[in-house]
Amino acid sequence: MPSRTPPQRRYLALYFPWLPAERLRIARPHVFAGRPGVPYAVIEKVKGAQRLYAVDPAAARLGIEPGMTLADSRARVAELEAFDHVPHDDHAWLERLADGCIRYTPWVMIDAPDGLVLDVTGCGHLFAGETALAGDAIVRLARLGVVASHAFAGNPDAARALARYRTTGASEDEAVRRLPVAALGLDDEATLALKRAGLKTIGDVVVRPLSAIAARFGGEAATRVRRVIGEADSPLSPRIVKPPIFVERRFAEPVARTEFALEVLGELMAEVIGRLEETHEGGRRFVARFFRTDGLVQLLAVDTGRPSRDVPAVLRLFRERIDTLADPIDPGFGFDLIRLDIPVAERLDAAQLKLEGGAVAEAELAALVDRLTTRLGRGRIRRFAPRDRHLPEQAEFTLPAADPAPPGDWPALEPGEPPLRPIHLFDPPQQIESVIAGVPDGPPRQFRWRRTLHDVALAEGPERIAAPWWAPREAPTRDYYRVEDRRGRRLWIFRHGLFVDGKPALDWYVHGVFA
Repeated sequence: MPSRTPPQRRYLALYFPWLPAERLRIARPHVFAGRPGVPYAVIEKVKGAQRLYAVDPAAARLGIEPGMTLADSRARVAELEAFDHVPHDDHAWLERLADGCIRYTPWVMIDAPDGLVLDVTGCGHLFAGETALAGDAIVRLARLGVVASHAFAGNPDAARALARYRTTGASEDEAVRRLPVAALGLDDEATLALKRAGLKTIGDVVVRPLSAIAARFGGEAATRVRRVIGEADSPLSPRIVKPPIFVERRFAEPVARTEFALEVLGELMAEVIGRLEETHEGGRRFVARFFRTDGLVQLLAVDTGRPSRDVPAVLRLFRERIDTLADPIDPGFGFDLIRLDIPVAERLDAAQLKLEGGAVAEAELAALVDRLTTRLGRGRIRRFAPRDRHLPEQAEFTLPAADPAPPGDWPALEPGEPPLRPIHLFDPPQQIESVIAGVPDGPPRQFRWRRTLHDVALAEGPERIAAPWWAPREAPTRDYYRVEDRRGRRLWIFRHGLFVDGKPALDWYVHGVFA
């Protein structure tokens, strides 16, 4: 049979030239209400001076450019507004735009600080061609108030460069060669060196031997040239990896009712559960994405403590998640796509119910943990798990109750034997005074704790626990004793240090109380 040739890679780059300024206008509409056209800029502190990081189109038309000092800018335009630059907020806004682009392809890469790269290989026919796909993205971004330029290319570096520096040509290769050397993305010093050498465009660089370019301008310059002309691969990683199981529903007309959207989510849940049954798996994490017509994405995620194929139970978790939101799901002008992903799935086979009902009780407990985790938060409901540590205070740890249990079991007790460790430990251990004990390693006979004198009737020990090998060598050794006083109270006591060369032990402590 003839072999099928793989499709040619196609990348769509989106460039947002006014992203910091647009984010401010969208995030703070009350600040700009009633003042259309007011020029403003985003500032940052550079070497003690306040300089412009970004400007809005109105300020750019008045000759204000990034890099100028705030004082010089206001000398030219007195009414210029200034806002502090918050890189985290800009990146979060870029991530929201990336989430909206998942409607076109799961391979969406963030090109910080002001762009996105989409691998649209094989996706163009779903939107009647690449031009229609890009047009749909630009229109949705415009509804959101975001201006974007775009470009298609056979490699991501060329697409990014063409989106930022608009050039034309009879072919893609010719358009790339007409790009200025600044499109390579090198630092200012290397870009200036290329211009001084008479290399104004990428085409001027390509006709020279790349070995000479690397020797004179550095290996990074030669690598960038090879990437932009497609001779070398560009390292890219998608922001969200395509899940192994997902279903989606597109609507010819936007859905404006949240209740109907949740009904559709239930239908998608039933469909994806059918797939899980075929593979004998159950979902551990369910992620629902509601794509709005304006480009924003509402995301809901729930986790289960055990693999699940119970549609009503998972839908109940989604509704409880919605009830806990401070800002409920807002359809805006409607949802045109709903997608359900199952990024985490585990083996789930049919289980035999126990006659005494233990399996039913375990299932009810797991359902309770799932509901509490969904309503209160993943980190609020926790449980203890054993850890292989010989120091008592490190022998267990807490983890979210919804997480799978780590390997390892709690130490088992012999039938009829008393526990070797108390259930209740003091953190930190409580110091005791006036200890009378035999030397060099005898048990305590009398001590004072919490202003009360305790006479020891029975004692067992010592159990010596040394400091771990990575601790300082002078770390004291602990000798633990299980003691019972004449009133019947059982305590866990340790001597912090050793009786060496006639010197007494450092201190005595009560570490826990037996029930």
